[in-house]
Amino acid sequence: MATATSRTSVVPRAEWLAARRELLRKEKELTRLRDEVSRQRRELPWQRVTKKYTFHGPQGEQSLSDLFEGRSQLVVYHFMFGPGWREGCPGCSFLADTFDGCTVHLAHRDVTFMAISRATLPEIEAFKKRMGWKFKWFSSFASDFNFDYQASFAEEDRAKGKLLYNFEMTEIPVEDLPGMSVFFKDEAGEIFHTYSSYSRGLDPMIGTYQWLDLTPKGRDEEGLAQPMAWMRHHDKYDDNYRV
Repeated sequence: MATATSRTSVVPRAEWLAARRELLRKEKELTRLRDEVSRQRRELPWQRVTKKYTFHGPQGEQSLSDLFEGRSQLVVYHFMFGPGWREGCPGCSFLADTFDGCTVHLAHRDVTFMAISRATLPEIEAFKKRMGWKFKWFSSFASDFNFDYQASFAEEDRAKGKLLYNFEMTEIPVEDLPGMSVFFKDEAGEIFHTYSSYSRGLDPMIGTYQWLDLTPKGRDEEGLAQPMAWMRHHDKYDDNYRV
């Protein structure tokens, strides 16, 4: 792991300010580009959703329309948690640790947020209780929902070769991968799929990474077998590092 001073130099304040102002110029360019990309995202064409899906939650069986809970917008996180798994994906859990704080604010902007997994409802509820989460989390065990939105992949299909993930054909090493999808319901009750994102497209939603990116050592993942190899479920870290 890198030390705090191994990647840069130490300079007088005036020189630091000059370097910081140059970086600020680039940060503002990125902000403007992000705003423009967000505008273009809102202008994407929509897909009408005509297929019927069944989900299971604490209140019983529900349709996709029911999940909107009276709002016009629905954001779904495709949480990697398959039936029979002992626990949910650590990486998805890393992201999910931020969900509870934002759902109430999203609700006041006409957005219902929830996670959906293929695991059965009892499996989801047990893991959710263990992690101390409160956000809504439904099971799509009885439907093709996660498969249709390119977050789950049947074993027989994976055995045939490359499949569509992140909008390109690629080898799929596991039965579930992370993703998020956005839906809109109009006044007539018609539902439309407006957006989906996968892989590194989910990076901006990982609050801890956004904070780490501001620090001298950053994510500090160089040399690891994979980027998230350091990360654990929040109840599995060494007690000495808990806050």
